[in-house]
Amino acid sequence: MNALGSADGELATPGRNVPSTRLLLVEDDEEDFLLTGKLLRESERTLFAVTWVRNCGSALVELKAAYDVCLVDYHLGADSGLELIERAIVQGFGGPIILLTGRGDHDVDVQAMKAGAADYLVKGEITAQLMERVIRHAIERKDAEIALSRSEAQLRQAQKMEAIGGLAAGVAHDFNNLMTIVLSYSELLAEGLSDQDPMRRDLTQITEAGTRAAGLTRQLLAFSRQQVLEPKALDLNDVFANMEKMLRRLIGEDVALASQAAPALRRIQADPSQVEQVIMNLVLNARDAMPHGGKITVETSEVTLDESHGSQHIGVVVGPHVLLAVSDTGIGIEPDTLARIFEPFFTTKEVGKGTGLGLATVFGIVRQSGGSIDVESELGKGTTFKVYFPIAEGLPSPRAESLVSQVSSLHGSETILLVEDEERVRTVTRAILSKFGYTVLDAQSGGDALLLCEDHPGGIDLLLTDVVMPRMNGRQLAERLLRVRPEMKLLLMSGYTNDTVVRHGVLDGAIAFIQKPITPQALARKVREVLDVDHSAVRAASATPAVVVGSRPS
Repeated sequence: MNALGSADGELATPGRNVPSTRLLLVEDDEEDFLLTGKLLRESERTLFAVTWVRNCGSALVELKAAYDVCLVDYHLGADSGLELIERAIVQGFGGPIILLTGRGDHDVDVQAMKAGAADYLVKGEITAQLMERVIRHAIERKDAEIALSRSEAQLRQAQKMEAIGGLAAGVAHDFNNLMTIVLSYSELLAEGLSDQDPMRRDLTQITEAGTRAAGLTRQLLAFSRQQVLEPKALDLNDVFANMEKMLRRLIGEDVALASQAAPALRRIQADPSQVEQVIMNLVLNARDAMPHGGKITVETSEVTLDESHGSQHIGVVVGPHVLLAVSDTGIGIEPDTLARIFEPFFTTKEVGKGTGLGLATVFGIVRQSGGSIDVESELGKGTTFKVYFPIAEGLPSPRAESLVSQVSSLHGSETILLVEDEERVRTVTRAILSKFGYTVLDAQSGGDALLLCEDHPGGIDLLLTDVVMPRMNGRQLAERLLRVRPEMKLLLMSGYTNDTVVRHGVLDGAIAFIQKPITPQALARKVREVLDVDHSAVRAASATPAVVVGSRPS
């Protein structure tokens, strides 16, 4: 190890191929510096790369660089080592600081701890082993404190997002019921009018506004992870390639769009429309960060997330992932804004320019798809969003929709048991089904449905029930009714659902589901598909036992 006797110097030991601990020594006495350097050289367990400075001002400048630990003398000429410790912590130095003092007693101990020192060493009593042990333990304690602080911050953020998500899901449930009424009656009224009728144009405006409102609700459900996804095996390169032309039109001529796609990318399991929404929102967010033009780069690759990455991000699954990275050369994001970037309704845009749901939607979709998202940003240089999707193992399960026969007519004559606790939604749904020729039995609760089903002398071809109802939800009702009427088919509907069984049933094709807000054409098509499907084939294709059991005798 070489000791330099100038005002500033470094200690280095050649020939030892081990990582070194970066140490800043603040000592105004050269003899004490040489003695401390000798003790550090004699360490058998740790290699120290030491930088030496003599005064407080030089130390504060040097501590802006990356150091693992700092040793500070108690007396620094006119300055105090305790004051330096306090100023270094305020300045943002995150490593442990150890005080070097000529005397050791209770007062020094208290002063050191109050200033923020991790420990102190008494000159004249220090051995090489003691110094190495104190430094090593101080670094380990600081690392543990940082990890604990990070975990606590992540937990608080997760709890906050969960609380907001629960509120958003509840609002979406009620709102989707209202939009079912608006959209359904608008479509029913418009069908009876000619194309030239001014009233039809007015109804079209209502329908378009309602559709946009329903889109905002879907974003709320995406954030709160309460939507029902229908995943498929996807190649992210193919998804982006199919969107690229449209994205180029959306971002404008002053923004360049580049892609760096990894060849032979393995597939992920995700809902195609939701993945498209993730890409769309991230690209548009990148465009908005470059008001004077710039470049957006969309990159795909395969990465393996290790336990170190997982420890820094709650909910991350360790293992192989497909990475989707969207980078821009824009203005960057302030640190305070970065901490809130995925919160719903938080936006830096001026009033009327944004809903604050774009990135919140991305967050929800990614998390519900089993992935994770991270963001890196530097002011004036740009931002990169990194989305990690777990690689799908094996081939996807056969889907129920592949077994559905082609619908030639939306009309039918079957008997349908409709169960919906919201009276206005039940009324309009009954009107839609009757319009398409079905015989409708309706009930406002699970208990009423059980009694009605017991008293009805004829057959019931389909149970159409809301999922979220008081006392008995739609899944519980279906399980009870299908024991006594196994020939009856099932279609669940909901503005949102947090029922895990329903989610998995939709995913593997065992349960038919329609998302509110419903419209006449969409409901009629879904009802016809469910009535025409061969559920014995669905059960054979599904690995999970179906809630729907049996099929109508032919």
